Amino acid sequence: MLKYVALFNEFESLIQNGRLKAGFKLPSIRQLSDQHQCSKSTVLKALQELEKRHLIYAVPKSGYYVVQKEFDGKSEPTMDIDFVTSAPAWNQFPYHDFQHCINKAIDTYQQELFIYGTAKGLPSLIKVIQKQLEQYQVFAKEEQIFITSGVQQALSLLTLIPFPNERTHILVEQPSYHLFVEQLKAYKISVLGIERTAEGIDLGELERIFRDQEIKFFYTMPRFHNPLGTSYSKMERVEILKLAVKYGVYIVEDDYLADFEENMKVDPIFSEDTHNMVIYLKSFSKIMFPGLRIGVAVLPKPLTDSFQLYKRTADIDSSMISQAALEIYIKSGMFKHHRNKVRLSYSLRANLLYDAIEKHSASGFYRPASICMNAHIILPHRLNSTYLINNLQNQQVLVETMGQNYLDGFPQGKILKLNVSNTNIQKLDHGIALIFKELNNKENYYL
Repeated sequence: MLKYVALFNEFESLIQNGRLKAGFKLPSIRQLSDQHQCSKSTVLKALQELEKRHLIYAVPKSGYYVVQKEFDGKSEPTMDIDFVTSAPAWNQFPYHDFQHCINKAIDTYQQELFIYGTAKGLPSLIKVIQKQLEQYQVFAKEEQIFITSGVQQALSLLTLIPFPNERTHILVEQPSYHLFVEQLKAYKISVLGIERTAEGIDLGELERIFRDQEIKFFYTMPRFHNPLGTSYSKMERVEILKLAVKYGVYIVEDDYLADFEENMKVDPIFSEDTHNMVIYLKSFSKIMFPGLRIGVAVLPKPLTDSFQLYKRTADIDSSMISQAALEIYIKSGMFKHHRNKVRLSYSLRANLLYDAIEKHSASGFYRPASICMNAHIILPHRLNSTYLINNLQNQQVLVETMGQNYLDGFPQGKILKLNVSNTNIQKLDHGIALIFKELNNKENYYL
């Protein structure tokens, strides 16, 4: 066995069995060379291999330090069965790996990170993102790509900037992403709604609205809709794009859960757009952690100048340190590894959720071809949802309806939304059983 391989194996074992703790500073190269009776180049090669495996990281003029691979944050124990929280569980966060990337970013870019950058985003990250987007069948030029402070900022800017069609109304699915609904209310934006159900959208109604109303853009989540959890069929995606082109309506496609798609044949609407009518949005919050606050917006060329102007006046640039760290995280292969691990975990959760609903539901339950961590149950018309929620809470089952996901004045469906991002999977089936037990409880109904 080569000497550097033996040295690598020794340190790998010490790190993995916990004898070398996170943050521990390794002896200098000279000291290791003396201790192991080998050349400095042999030691350096072993250390470089350890760094490639993300077991250690280098700090210039300081030395090598051990990276911690598992998040050791302790959360308060809870007996609740939580179907409300949508943020990823703490143990899914790539906390220490990303910390390593932040350290590397500071070492690599140094003073560049502590001055104002560009409104578009860190140029080197945009190049990396351009390649990353191709995995989702989103092929764009660098000048079309903007880094934003989360998708929420991108949505805010899009509601404000003038569009080439010179229209003012925004159309959103109902129900829809609750924070965007709140944003539209707060800004007093002229907005219309169109119903979306598990069966999809009424394309005839969509055409009527496109034809008769001055629609600036249509905000949609074609894949893994929040909060319904369903996706449009290929036929629906194609027809929506055709109508948008026909009536000059832009589409804002929020593909926030693209990383969880298991069917590689499912492409975004953007991939079919040859008329520059689709704005594509991508988030890193769900696959990594909400506090990262980095989103991506891909815009048609006629919108780029206005978007850049409005973004520069809003925040000059998004966090440069986060951008540089994300660039290193993606380029190093850490992102791909983390995405595969989290996708597998969330796929397990999604299947457990849908299996439990099918098991305990007395009537037929719609199971989409592609599933995610969201699901919904349509409640009986005479059910008192307040009683239902309170009775379940008394049994430590947390649920909520979709009231906050609707625009004011739009007819609300009586729907229970379920999310298993942060649910104790050992208690998941029991929680679903209790929900259906309460749905059969006559005391939860109006007389």
